[in-house]
Amino acid sequence: MKLSEKITYYTLTSLCGALSVLPLRVLYILSDFLAWLARSVVKYRVKVVRDNLASAFPEKSDKERRKIEKKFYHFLGDYFFETVKLFSMSDSFIRKHLHIEGIEQIDHAMAEGRNCSLMLGHYCNWEWISSIPLFLSGHGVAAQIYHPLENKGSDKFFARLRTRFHATNVPMKEILPALIKWKREGIPSVTGYIADQAPSLNVHLFVDFLNHETNAYTGPERISRFLDAEVFFLHISRPKRGYYTAKLIPITDQIKRMPVFEPSKIYFRLLEENIREAPQYWLWSHRRWKRTRQMFDNHFGDKAAEQLSHL
Repeated sequence: MKLSEKITYYTLTSLCGALSVLPLRVLYILSDFLAWLARSVVKYRVKVVRDNLASAFPEKSDKERRKIEKKFYHFLGDYFFETVKLFSMSDSFIRKHLHIEGIEQIDHAMAEGRNCSLMLGHYCNWEWISSIPLFLSGHGVAAQIYHPLENKGSDKFFARLRTRFHATNVPMKEILPALIKWKREGIPSVTGYIADQAPSLNVHLFVDFLNHETNAYTGPERISRFLDAEVFFLHISRPKRGYYTAKLIPITDQIKRMPVFEPSKIYFRLLEENIREAPQYWLWSHRRWKRTRQMFDNHFGDKAAEQLSHL
């Protein structure tokens, strides 16, 4: 690392280490201040949030959407400090604050040598899901995909944060070779895919998602088909501040028998149902619909239908 990157790493480590030892109740006081600062003073992406909420929930009144908006910024503050808390939280702490229902389904599949795909969204605190190895019986490897950061100091810091509970970080461009290697070695895997991001125009599927014709990542489905993996959706809820329940919902254990795109469509349907239960916990500050179907059609022209006909 360059000197500037080392400074970044040690600065983040020092600040995060100091904050993370504080009790959650103290961190939530800081979170409330951060939420007020972000929404009312800095106005961090307020227009993006309001535009997303208005287009996703046209049936709701302005008052209802403002209520969701306010709750979203409070959760965004909570998400930030809960993620900081990862730096020093113990195994017993995460087990107390995160409950995973149906984890035995993955244990059973991996014990039989099968691979698993776990599909989730930017909903509730997805960073805490990196602790899933703690809940498994240890039959194989638990992998999570990430985008390497340009600043190597920041990248090293977040890699340290996300592997505290023995998850294996794999860069997006290296995930398929890694999975193939483990499969050849007879090592079963469970891989988490956060698949609700905004992909480029080079997609093969559009789905009806939150009142939008939405371009969709199909990479998780493609990889799952290649591995003949069992596919699950992770439904997450927040019964109270600082506590999460994650429930594994089977999508399929016979993916090669399913029509192409069907697992991806099911994922987006389940994610929308999850979001509608408590909309404030989704990442509304993300410009999810910045690339439209019209842009896609203009880009591919006469080849648009062909592009959407296969994985």
